[in-house]
Order: sequence, then C-alpha cells, then structure tokens
Amino acid sequence: MEEMVVPGRMKVRAHNWTPGLYIERRTTMSEYIGPDVSLKDIAICVRRDGQRIWPGKCAFDPVVIAGAVRRHAPEARQIVFETGSLSIWFFYALTAEGLPAIYIDARHGKAALDMAANKTGANDADGLAHLAEVGFFREVCVKGYDSMLVRTLVAGRDKLVRMTTELSNQICGLIKTFGLIVPGAKGRSFEAEVRRLFSD
Repeated sequence: MEEMVVPGRMKVRAHNWTPGLYIERRTTMSEYIGPDVSLKDIAICVRRDGQRIWPGKCAFDPVVIAGAVRRHAPEARQIVFETGSLSIWFFYALTAEGLPAIYIDARHGKAALDMAANKTGANDADGLAHLAEVGFFREVCVKGYDSMLVRTLVAGRDKLVRMTTELSNQICGLIKTFGLIVPGAKGRSFEAEVRRLFSD
C-alpha cells in the first residue's frame, strides 16, 4: 500500500489518516448507519455515498434492528451510536448479531448533532450516520463484559451498604425520641436490639 511522509509529522497511508480523532478517507461504496437509541422505537438512518438512502424506525430489539440493517444496508461498514446508560449492553447485543458497532463519545457527538435545525430522533440518527460516513468521531473503548459485570456488582453492593447504614441511623434517631438507645450493633444484631427494646 502506498505511503507518504508528512515532514515533521507522521506516515500517512493513502486511504487512512488518523490524527487523534477517527478520521478516515472513504474509498469504497459502503453503508453507514446511525441509530438514535431510545427506550421505545429507535430511529435508524442509512447513508451511502453522501446520500441518505433509508430513514426508518423499528422496535428497540437487537434482533429486529439487525434484521432492518441487513435488509437496508447489506454492505454495512459501521453502526455509530453515542455513549449512554444502555450503550454498553447495546454494543454487545449488536456485536453478537455480527454488526460492526462503534461506541462514540456523546459530548463529541452532541456538538455535531446540535447543529441540526430541528432536534428529532430521525435527524439525530442521520447526524450519527453522517459522522460515521465522514469518519469524524472519537471512538470509546468498551469495557469487557466480565469487567463490566464485576464493576456493577461492586457498585451495587456499595450502594446497598450505604442505604442500610443510612436506614439504621434514621431508626436510631427516631426511637431516641422515646428514650430508646440502641447499643452499637450492625446487621442482624442491630435488628435484634431494636426488637428487644420495643418488646420491653
């Protein structure tokens, strides 16, 4: 593959230039898809050769989305969507369907999508597809599924411990009004002490 050297810069391949952001010169006739993720219907836009060739909607189901993409974009090269609460699951679900999903920085995507005259799901989907087509986006590294699962369990446990401590403190504060003092206790022993105080 032919290469050229930019003085004081770096080697640049004839069809691929990546100076920080994901910017790539497109040379093939491929489709680029932008889904606007929502909890109900999902807006999808397919672009090819600078033109929007199919705007549509479908249910928020990876199997249904994969079917729509295969029908309308058989040469799909990239499916670009923004970071969000459902994005990690969505990425793995689309990848499991064999689709070329890419997860991009929502702040960078928002800056581009806000330039649209009308803020709608369809326009956002078209904007994301356009970002994919021109290659102007910042790809986000997706954590491994096992790592994500462990992190979620640890975060959930930490939240439950905080909630339990807060609830215990609330109970201690309320029953002090009636002269009932709970000695230092946690967990089941705390519950037993409270029940003992009320039974006396």
